[in-house]
Order: sequence, then C-alpha cells, then structure tokens
Amino acid sequence: MRTKILIALGIAVLAGIGLWLWARQPDVARLTVADVSGTRPTITDPRDQTLPTIRVAKPVGWHHGAMPVPAAGLKVVAFAAGLDHPRWVYPLPNGDVLVAETNSPARKVNNVTSAVASYLLKRAGAGVPSANRITLLRDANGDGVAESRSVLISGLNSPLGMTMLGDMLYIANTDSLVRVPFAVGQTKITARPEIVVRYPGGGNHWARNVIVAPDGKHLYVAVGSSSNIAEDGLDKEENRACILEVDPAAKSFRVFASGLRNPQGLAYEPHSGRLWTTVNERDMLGSDLAPDYMTSVLLGDFFGWPYSYWGGYVDKRVQPERPDLLEYTKRPNFALGPHTASLGLAFAATAKLGARFADGAFVGQHGSWNRVPVSGYKVVFVPFAASGFPATGAKPVDVLGGFLDAQGNAQGRPVGVAVDRAGGLLVADDVGNTIWRLHSAG
Repeated sequence: MRTKILIALGIAVLAGIGLWLWARQPDVARLTVADVSGTRPTITDPRDQTLPTIRVAKPVGWHHGAMPVPAAGLKVVAFAAGLDHPRWVYPLPNGDVLVAETNSPARKVNNVTSAVASYLLKRAGAGVPSANRITLLRDANGDGVAESRSVLISGLNSPLGMTMLGDMLYIANTDSLVRVPFAVGQTKITARPEIVVRYPGGGNHWARNVIVAPDGKHLYVAVGSSSNIAEDGLDKEENRACILEVDPAAKSFRVFASGLRNPQGLAYEPHSGRLWTTVNERDMLGSDLAPDYMTSVLLGDFFGWPYSYWGGYVDKRVQPERPDLLEYTKRPNFALGPHTASLGLAFAATAKLGARFADGAFVGQHGSWNRVPVSGYKVVFVPFAASGFPATGAKPVDVLGGFLDAQGNAQGRPVGVAVDRAGGLLVADDVGNTIWRLHSAG
C-alpha cells in the first residue's frame, strides 16, 4: 500500500513539473493580429496543443479616474457605472437603453475541459453568479449620461439579446426565447415571461442573441456550440453552432445557417439589407489560428464547424473527417484576428462619429485567453464599401482602447455595442461594470 502511495505521489510530482514546464513555454504568436485580419488573412499551419496556452488579462477594474481611450476626434464618458456584469445593450426609440446584466449559468466541473473553462471564467472576472435581469437606463436631459435606472425585469436565465417586435419585448435566455408585453416608456415589467421556443442552453458558449427579421414575422437567434470542436460528441451539438429562424406566431424554429462555432453579434448591413454576424472560432491550434470573423449569412449557409475553418482548412483533430462537406463550406467575409473574442456588432448607419466612422461596422472584442500575447480587449471599426461588404484591403481600426493597463491587467472588457438615438456608440463593459458612450469631440 505504501509503495502504491509513493508511486502515485511520484507521478503527481512529475505531472506537476511537466505542467510547470509547459506553462513556462506557451505557444507564442509568430504573426501580428493585423496579419490574421481582413478579407485575406494569413492562415498558417496549425500548432496543435494537448494542453492549451492560457494567457488572460487579470481583471482589476477602473481606478483613480482611469477610462478607456477613444480614437482621435472622439470622446468617451461613462453613460452608467456600478452595474453587475453588463454584457449587452439595446437602445429604445425614446432614448432609453436596456442593459442585460448577466453571466454564465452555474457550471458542473466534471472533466478537464469544464475545469479549464471554470478557471478561465474566474480568471477573466466572470466567475460570479448571474444577476439575471434587464435594467433600464434613462438619460432624460440628453447630456449623454443616464440619470436614472430601474430593474425592468428580473428572474431570467442568463439573458443576453433583446429586441422589440410589435408590443412585445423578446429576450434571449440561455435556453429559451421568451417575450413579455412592453410599451416604450415603461420602467418596470410585471408580466410573467411567455416561452416562445426552447433551444439548448449553457455549455462553453451560453450567451444567445436575437434580432427581428426585415419581414417582421420572424426572429433570428444566435446559438453557440457547447464545446470547442464537438469533443463531447455531435449529438450534444444539435441545434447549436447555428443561427435559428424563429416563427413567433407558430412558436417554432428551423436552422437558418450552421457551422458557426459561436455566433454572437447580429445586425443588418444598411445598404444590402443582409444579415451579418460575428463568430468566435476554435481554440488550441496555436496563437495564430483560427481567425475570429464577421460574415454575411444567407439561408442554408454552412461555415465548416467543427470540421474546418476559414472556408475549408481541415481541422485534423475532428474525426471522422467530412471531406464531402468542403464543397458546401462558405468562406467568411472578414477576419477579425486570432482569439480576439469578437462579440458585439453594430453598423454605423445612424452613428454621428465623423466621416472616418460613417460607413462600416463596430465590433466589440472581449479579448483572448488562448494567445500570447493577448489580442482583442478593444472596440474596432471595419470600413465597408458601397457594395455592402468590407472595403478591399481594409483592416480593423481601433475605436476604443485602453482596456488593458500598463501591466497588462484588464480594467474592462468590451462586449455588446450599439448606436443610440443621438448617434453615439454605447459599449457594454462587463469587467468594468460600466456602459461607456463614445461621441464626436466636435
């Protein structure tokens, strides 16, 4: 018995030494973020990782008057501070702003993957219980700062996306799309939410977004995968890694587009009227792969997950392979850099931030955990051409930075972005617990 214990201790010590040596030598990027951005990003050979590179900025919050740093010609103010993990914003026609104060649902730690995910959540400042509410912010005098706030509705289940359709407010919980009667101007909802449809919830990618279709008869809901590359089995990914088209009248849905590992932002490009989404791509292929992206989405599109990335680069880790799907795999329109965690998406149609930011899309990049050095942790702008697609040769332009301090700690992490009624850009910061507002310095 004593011998077995000594052997077990020896193995544990060796494993610990091996882990320490691995941690001291993480995979380091050989390309810049810009190299892996744009319509033609550089795609290198993968560097598979049995154990992942882990480098996430330590959350410290905003102190001593520190604030994000806007691009030249812009100013930033705290529209509302002291919130509880605000991740998403939805401006209403009267100028009120709805904020989803939310976080991941409780997770079971039953394997190495879930243990790493739990550690990363805590390390990134997201290891606290979800507030599970929608808060209404009101800027009555129009000075760009909300003077009042009220809990519009609580008791939700890790909500994120919100949208109005008729006299109903639709809210995307992690496991269901619900609706409640709502009139613009209300500050509190007492009605019990009605379930429209249920879909899979939780997992590594728990946050769901929702947007109204142009026909006013359907909604689209973005549902992320539960895993990195379906390592727990494809049966666990049914109706995930996709965008669902919901018929609210019939309370039914169908898969609109698939092969999207973790779609988040949903927005309509104003010139073409096409639906666009931001997508977080796979991990553990090295610090230079695979690029997160934004892309237009049409009915029936398939973007490759889990079998391939960036329009057909095969992920050999996924077995069995599906070469028969390659000819049906669509290449995304624009790469947003490796591991940037690009989440929020808003087009600049009604923004008033100057000529540089008049035609294109704002993207909130929550920031990496699987890259050295870290990437993201800022808001960028992607210039578009009159065609309704990113301009040839375009690269993301920094709009709001300074989320990392001089020591590399995260003072904040941007998530959802939205253009408000006055043309300012609202940015949800779930580590800084603040909604920031960008406006023209002029």
